[in-house]
Parts: sequence; structure tokens; C-alpha cells
Amino acid sequence: MLTAFFRTVILLVFVVLALRLMGKRQIGELQPGELVITILLSQIAATPMQDNDIPVVQTLVCILTLAGAELLLSVLAMKSLRVRTLIDGNSVTVLRDGKIDQAALGKLGFTIDDLMEGLRQKDVFDIAEVQSAVAETNGKLSVLLKAENQPAKTKLFQKDCPEPGAPQVLIADGRVNPNALRTAHMDEKALRFLLSKERVEPGDVFLLTVDSVGKTVLVRKERGV
Repeated sequence: MLTAFFRTVILLVFVVLALRLMGKRQIGELQPGELVITILLSQIAATPMQDNDIPVVQTLVCILTLAGAELLLSVLAMKSLRVRTLIDGNSVTVLRDGKIDQAALGKLGFTIDDLMEGLRQKDVFDIAEVQSAVAETNGKLSVLLKAENQPAKTKLFQKDCPEPGAPQVLIADGRVNPNALRTAHMDEKALRFLLSKERVEPGDVFLLTVDSVGKTVLVRKERGV
């Protein structure tokens, strides 16, 4: 009977080999199908480490079967667009021509906060600078800036660009953010005045941002979304 130590070492080696065989990427880059296989591998390998009554050979067979299934699915996905779509899904454009696609956000289960966080991770703090944004199948956000906001053109033609600072999200999906109001040095009276100019109520606003130089971006809620 193998000792717990040798069982653990053998299982660890086989899991590492299986992951190498499948060509795993970093966790943040895994497609949905790959992530499921990786989680299953970890669960299968962990069970015999906790229960010595489970045969190691049986576990190794399961690990190799999963690795083989992943390889087979990868080959099928390369050959067939339908299989690739079924396993990994499709990327979704959530911001098109500078406008937020609220319906697409709803289908993905994205909140406006998720979108803003994804943009900040791409070093984009002002949504008005974005031409389009695509939610990829691995959950990451791909961002295309408007022509005038792309770094090369800014460097060449806008030498004296002002520094507006990161815009504050005053309203997200109809809800006012008091912390953002304080950071923007605004109070509720100033917010009401700002909304009155646009003839809109807070509950009708999908997104409202303001930067340190007073530039605002207001997106109204779409009907039925």
C-alpha cells in the first residue's frame, strides 16, 4: 500500500503533466470549458489525498480521461465553429461607437460597475474616450479608444493636454453614489442642478460621471432594459 506521501507526489505529477498536455494558460485566460476541466482535475486529485481507500490507479485513469477529453474538444473546436461557439461562447460588444449597449450588458450579467472596472484595468478612466469595448469569452474586456484619444495621436498633436483626473461615477444604474459625490466635491444640490439641465431624474440615469474639470458623461436608461 502506498503511503500518503507517495500518493500525493504521484497525483501531483500526473495533474501537472495533464495540465501541460492540455497546454493550459493562466487562470485569467482560460475559456469556460478549460476552466471547468481544470476545476474537475483539482477535485479528482484532491479526493484520494484525503481518503486512502480510493485507488490511485482509478484516479489516474480519471485524470488522463479528462485530459484526453479536453484535447479532443480542442481539436474539434479548431475544426468546427459551431463546436467552438458551443464550448466557449462568443465575444460580445458592450460599447459600440461610443455608446453603451445596455441590452448586451444585461445578457452577460454585467453591471455598470463591472464595465467601469474593466475599463480601469485597461488604464481607461473616462468612458467618453472609448470607441468600442468587447467582453471576450474569457471574461476580459478589450478596449478601442477613439482616434483622438489614442496615445500616439495624443503625443503628436495634443502636446498640452489638460489632466482632468479620473472621472467619478456619480450615478450607476439609477443609484447615486454618495462617496463619489464627496470625491467630486459635489453635494446633492449640485447633482440636482446638473440633472435638471438634462431634464432627467436619477432613476432614469444609467451612468453619470464627472471629472475634476467638470466634464460630464450622462447615459440615459433605455426603455425595456
